[in-house]
Amino acid sequence: MKNLTFLFLLIWCFTSCEPVQTKDMISGQFAHSVLIWLNNPDSEADKNKIETGLNELIENSEYIRSAHLGVPALTARDVVDNSYSYHLMVTFGSKEEQDKYQVEPAHKKFLSDCGSLWSKILIYDSMNVLQEGENLK
Repeated sequence: MKNLTFLFLLIWCFTSCEPVQTKDMISGQFAHSVLIWLNNPDSEADKNKIETGLNELIENSEYIRSAHLGVPALTARDVVDNSYSYHLMVTFGSKEEQDKYQVEPAHKKFLSDCGSLWSKILIYDSMNVLQEGENLK
């Protein structure tokens, strides 16, 4: 009877327990992180216009592999800057794809349509140090 109980518990665990998850990696070797400070951060019209522009950019770019569009999370820590209006992080397969993105029509349209909305923009670019398929430990 002990063996049957053990076997039942073992089968139950393998069929019911959640598998151990590894951390998801973003797609692409090149990350382009853009912080935007709006001229009029309280203007609903400006927020709608830039959100529409950023969504169109993400949708229409032929080079963006993955994207995150966000606003400050308002985390209260001394090392966190919550003063920006929007954060866009997009990834590309390579630096060369990012270079092509800079001159593609979707990016140029976004700059033309929305460039007057911000007072400051700050960009951080980085290359992935992990190998393709490698996970964080």
